[in-house]
Amino acid sequence: MAQVIADRRDIDFVLYEQLKADELTKVDRYKDFNKKTFDMIITEARNFAVKELLPTNAEGDKEGLDFENGQVKVPQCFQRAYELYVEGEWTSLTEDPEWGGQGLPINISQAVGEYLIGSNWAVANYAGMGHGTGKMIDIFGTQKQKDAFLKNLYTAKWGGTMLLTEPMAGSDVGALTTTAVKNPDGTYSITGNKIFITNGEYDLAENIIHPVLARIEGDPPGTRGISIFLVPKTWVNEDGSLGEPNDVVCTGIEEKMGIHGSCTCSMTLGGKGQCRGLLLGDERQGMKIMFYMMNDARLGVGFQAFNYASTAYLYALNYARERIQGRDLDAGKDPHAPSVPIIRHPDVRRMLLQMKAYVDGMRSFVYYVGQCLEFEALAPGEEERTFYKGFADLLTPLVKAYCAQRGFDVCVQAVQVYGGYGYIKEYPVEQLVRDCKITSIYEGTDGIQAMDLLGRKLGMAKGRVFMNFLGEIQKTITLARDTEGLEELTAEVERAANRLGEVALQIGKNALSPQFKVAFAHAFPLMEVMGDVVMAWMLLWRAVLAKQKLEGGAKNKDVDFYEGQLKTAEFFIQTILPTTMGKMNSIVKGNGSAIEISEAAFGG
Repeated sequence: MAQVIADRRDIDFVLYEQLKADELTKVDRYKDFNKKTFDMIITEARNFAVKELLPTNAEGDKEGLDFENGQVKVPQCFQRAYELYVEGEWTSLTEDPEWGGQGLPINISQAVGEYLIGSNWAVANYAGMGHGTGKMIDIFGTQKQKDAFLKNLYTAKWGGTMLLTEPMAGSDVGALTTTAVKNPDGTYSITGNKIFITNGEYDLAENIIHPVLARIEGDPPGTRGISIFLVPKTWVNEDGSLGEPNDVVCTGIEEKMGIHGSCTCSMTLGGKGQCRGLLLGDERQGMKIMFYMMNDARLGVGFQAFNYASTAYLYALNYARERIQGRDLDAGKDPHAPSVPIIRHPDVRRMLLQMKAYVDGMRSFVYYVGQCLEFEALAPGEEERTFYKGFADLLTPLVKAYCAQRGFDVCVQAVQVYGGYGYIKEYPVEQLVRDCKITSIYEGTDGIQAMDLLGRKLGMAKGRVFMNFLGEIQKTITLARDTEGLEELTAEVERAANRLGEVALQIGKNALSPQFKVAFAHAFPLMEVMGDVVMAWMLLWRAVLAKQKLEGGAKNKDVDFYEGQLKTAEFFIQTILPTTMGKMNSIVKGNGSAIEISEAAFGG
């Protein structure tokens, strides 16, 4: 049977052979789990995704949303899917069972997420976005706020959002104008307008809790004066029951290029002067608290893009095996030669292997970062905790931006494999291209992520975090160097990693010089080459494990899989990584044309 959405064999490889996630069952927090339980949960998620969620994806895209009198109705087919999603308790897999979670390790949650998100992101996001809202309350809220909101958010009885963006305050959040005035009862009156609000209004959840960035009257301008408030759509009474509508109104929804089943709303708060909110954390802590949620969301966006890529690749692979067209090149000009599946054609094989390289590399990468977050939480001491937190912080903008870029590229390539059929709505890859494009834009555009990588992350702890990152790559290189048959690939990856270190040092110095604008004009290429080196690292790591398995006598059913790992690493390292080296040379050269050209010289 052809695989859809995600390759289960590859998931198992990353979980148990590359990252050894089953060893977490030795930790006290996960002592009630075992590998068999993990496998069962993933299998059940796959069954649910294939049977219930995937059929609603194209249907929901076609039906779209209905907006009338401030209310949003989601596609009708989402209703049952959402109910089953919530009933199955898929909404907060890593959280404490006390609050409605399942208490799973992050990597197992990611494996489940591949199927749930890959089958229908819109439904998964309606059900899961309240998790991020709940997590902020879990960390920064009072006990009273936790009791009132947490379980309802984690179980998706209530939904959650993020209200940051305003018409004149997008990426420049500090320019927001939404205000908060303290009331005698300790609540705050909120007044303002927000735009581009995912899930701001919909008809699936009983209530929606909006975390809202606003400035308390009299507080300073810019980001340092921002606070964050919990603003329910319907007020929550002291006893937990629902009260009156809270003057939070959806004034419209966007007609988007993709994700048509997901609502993107314009919101007015306090239009009648009756919107109230509860302060979360301390005054003027808004950005600190929201950044916690935003970093989590950025990892989620990179994961989303990877899921689109995984789904697109499997669709393209299955199509290439079934689509009969053209003669094999071996047949020459023989008009009587039979037509063959297009997977026999060299250029199609090139496209498929390139797609596979990125999908495999991204899977290992996002799971690796998930493991860093797990190890940070489980760390017995501050030194180890700081080590893994540094890794997660360094790699977060890379997960978001690189996976968004390459995930979209894979989806576009899938359309190319399908040919003309890929360009029409009858086939699924056209939707994946449209849906995936948003990942490079929201939660901070990829250019902003690249600037964060250069401006903040490379220099963390005086560059020690980045050097530790290169050190982890070197550990894999050392293993590969001792693996017969991987010598050439190992040398290529080592050269690329060393060159990345040199490039990072050079551009880091330039960013602190009078030529800092030129340096930041090369921030995006830096993000791309660092991502390429990560892909090479992950694929080399995979190749080492595969080589060991093959030499150790792999089962017959696994031989093709392991040989595929070797060829995938060989393809990426020998055909894509050389281009990366050229890009790194370009970054070091530091051409300043983009800064030096006058605005008039752009033409138009």
